[in-house]
Amino acid sequence: MGELFLFYIIIVNLISFGRMSADKRKSRRRAYRISERELLLLALIGGSAGVWAAMYMFRHKTKHKLFVITVPVLLGFQGLLVFFIYRESFFNFFQLGV
Repeated sequence: MGELFLFYIIIVNLISFGRMSADKRKSRRRAYRISERELLLLALIGGSAGVWAAMYMFRHKTKHKLFVITVPVLLGFQGLLVFFIYRESFFNFFQLGV
């Protein structure tokens, strides 16, 4: 299960990063945009790291309080989830006897 979950997280974050990048390009061209709802949904289902990275790499949605607050909170929760799923591997890696 752990490998499948890790694969899922990587794919969702790559998609999230790509969608944020595409939305930034569309905003510059004044084209039809990707909804904020979709971008936040991607962050919610595991893509918060991708959304957060794209926010600051492309300076996109960084003035929207909803994104500035919600995405880091989701990232923290998702980081804890990944830690708890892989905690045994984490402790073994650092040779901590827990």
